[in-house]
Amino acid sequence: MDTERITEMETILNECTEAVSALDAQLDRMEALRERMIRLFAYYGSEAWYEDREGELPKDVPAGVLSEDAVYDQITDVRDAAIRMLELATDILKNRI
Repeated sequence: MDTERITEMETILNECTEAVSALDAQLDRMEALRERMIRLFAYYGSEAWYEDREGELPKDVPAGVLSEDAVYDQITDVRDAAIRMLELATDILKNRI
């Protein structure tokens, strides 16, 4: 019996359990935001978006959504995260389990 190996494997098990739990919670959060993200991404570059960019906003109204880059960067970040999830999932399913 190798208690050092058992301790190491127990540590790995605990880390995996914690990571999967955290990932599951984040996936729940992304699923809950999905419809709202779709609305945001459809808004970006739309006629309404261009209309909202006209005129002057009150100083106390945050308007990062009207910038050229904020929503576009979010779209690409979500896409990149989705690709990363697919690649990781594919690797896990094909090679690791």
